[in-house]
Amino acid sequence: MGEDQEEGEEYLFKIVIIGDSAVGKSNILSRFARNEFDKNSKATIGVEFQTQVLEIEGEEVKAQIWDTAGQERFRAVTSAYYRGAAGALIVYDITRRTSFDSVRRWLEELSTHCDTAMARMLVGNKSDLDNIREVSKEEGKSLAEEESLFFMETSALDSTNVEAAFEVVVREIYNNSRRKILNSDSYKAELSGNRVSLVNDGTAKGRSFACCST
Repeated sequence: MGEDQEEGEEYLFKIVIIGDSAVGKSNILSRFARNEFDKNSKATIGVEFQTQVLEIEGEEVKAQIWDTAGQERFRAVTSAYYRGAAGALIVYDITRRTSFDSVRRWLEELSTHCDTAMARMLVGNKSDLDNIREVSKEEGKSLAEEESLFFMETSALDSTNVEAAFEVVVREIYNNSRRKILNSDSYKAELSGNRVSLVNDGTAKGRSFACCST
């Protein structure tokens, strides 16, 4: 914990993984949380989440990452699944165009249930199957830019970019949370009482989005 962090304070961020069935959501989670991959993985049944601890700018940050528990097969992902989420990975399979075509529907679900300021990452999974891909990397990047999403292609099989994808999302959530603290009325009042003025340089509102190609 950083020295300026109050005793007992912790950062705990909920992140949801969404996307069509069989795009590799559970294996992305298990690769990140346990460094495991199950080639015979079956549809997730029941609620499942993993908690991982990352260090962001010297602070200990806990990411509670939720899997859809197979609900997406029946288009029955509930509002409770999204509740409190500060970030999301929207996953498609680069070898199945139908899963890419579903991305906008998943984005609509996010906009219905979540804060529009949440950190969102578009993930093209199964990059190890480049020889049978149906969705080009350029198409993924283009959609991400159009929808203001971060973007990466990953492989849960060989670990490519899995950790990096989560780290980008967690860092963005952390930065968003710090902006909220800096822009809070109580914080501004405290600064005002100490005769310190806040200069708004636009950074609190401006968001940067990265399209990562490696």
